[in-house]
Amino acid sequence: MDTLQNMRVFVRVVEAGSFTGAAQHLNTTTAYASRAVSDLEAHLRTRLLNRTTRRIALTEAGERYLQRCEQILAYVDEAEAEAGHAQAQPAGKLKIHAMTSFGQHYVVPAVGAYQEAYPDVSVELTLAQRMPDLLDEGYDVALVLATDLPDSGFVSQRIASAFSIACAAPAYLERRGVPKTPSDLANHTCLQLVTPVFPTAQWKFTGPGGEETINLGAATFQVNVAEAMAVAVREGMGVGLLPIYSAIGGLRSGELVWILPEYKSQEMNVYAMYPSRQYLDAKIRTWVELLRERLPVTLANDQTELRKFART
Repeated sequence: MDTLQNMRVFVRVVEAGSFTGAAQHLNTTTAYASRAVSDLEAHLRTRLLNRTTRRIALTEAGERYLQRCEQILAYVDEAEAEAGHAQAQPAGKLKIHAMTSFGQHYVVPAVGAYQEAYPDVSVELTLAQRMPDLLDEGYDVALVLATDLPDSGFVSQRIASAFSIACAAPAYLERRGVPKTPSDLANHTCLQLVTPVFPTAQWKFTGPGGEETINLGAATFQVNVAEAMAVAVREGMGVGLLPIYSAIGGLRSGELVWILPEYKSQEMNVYAMYPSRQYLDAKIRTWVELLRERLPVTLANDQTELRKFART
């Protein structure tokens, strides 16, 4: 028995004053309206309406039950309206997860632009060097950097791509020399950035000769955040692979030098992941749309600026 629907029929019968009038309003039959009320009475084991051939009247129990039905149905209608509105107009809390350095450089500014366009949305952003569990942790969207994604059952959209570059401090290069090819790195101290998407003890480069893989020895220093790696490289501790967004400041100031400029390394796709495409909440849809418009342009601008710092 559909109790909620039977409540609606019961309320409509009382308002119309007859089963026939309620049936006409609900676009159904008089027999259906009568049976719905009878089923409700059987379920409650209480008579709600006294009936004659000409009129109906509420019992005392029916009067009390009518008030409760009206309250319950009003709450249900309000809840349905709110849920439907969520698909049409962005509002409420948007819970986002992103990798730490990428989030600092690109996601936080994007959030600012998003909230300017959609002021009814509050944003909770978590930055961490791990892959979140969208369902268990309740995230609406996760921004993930990876070469590709395993089949998780979640929806994923490729937003853009980014790559890393080999950098060192001027003082380090004066001491140790400038590597000309990836294989020259075997004679250098290579610092390792360890994250869920960066393989340890192995660097892959794409350049004039195609793809080259460099196997590194035991790391003298490793860290899990690109900003910390940038500090270590600026301090002259060795050569490091840095995402462009973490290297660009040091390149501008002259504290970092881009080495092996003919080579790109650790190219990653930027994915937006969310739990489901069906009945997509408006705040998720509009957030992903903003990222698709904004991130490729921002990353392309950084790559254009990067060319100014090529050193051969």
